[in-house]
Amino acid sequence: MIKFMLMVNRQGQTRLSRYYTPVELSRRAVLEADVVRCCLTRKKDQCSFVEYKDFKLIYRQYAALYIVVGVTDSENELSVYELVHNFVEVLDKYFSRVVSLDIMFNLDRVHIILDEMIQNGHIVETNKSRVLAPLTALDKMADS
Repeated sequence: MIKFMLMVNRQGQTRLSRYYTPVELSRRAVLEADVVRCCLTRKKDQCSFVEYKDFKLIYRQYAALYIVVGVTDSENELSVYELVHNFVEVLDKYFSRVVSLDIMFNLDRVHIILDEMIQNGHIVETNKSRVLAPLTALDKMADS
C-alpha cells in the first residue's frame, strides 16, 4: 500500500504532498524533511529504493524534480517505480513537457491526475487516456 507521495525540487521544497494514511500535521513537516534529506543526499549510482523506519521509499529524479513514494514493506517496489514514471508521462502529456512551475500553478489538476491513478493508497488506473479523461472534460467545459 502507498502511504504517501511527495514531489520536491532539488532544494528540498515540497511542491506536492499526498498522504494515504493519517499523519498528524505536526509530524508531516518533520517526516517530509527527513525523507527528502534521505533521498536527495544519495548519489546517482545508488539504488532508488531505500528502507526508512517502518516503510520503504521509492524515488525517481526528473530534471530538477524528485518524486518520492513511501510504501509498506509488502508493496512491489518495481511496480511503484513504474507508476512514478507513468505519472510523469501523464503529466507530460497533459502539460506538454511538465516543469516545476506547471505543478505549482496547476496543483488542482495535478491532484486530479494523481487521484485518478491512486485511490486509498492503491493503484487503480494506469491508462493515460482514462487518467486524463476527467481533465479533458473539465477543459472542454471551461472552453465553452
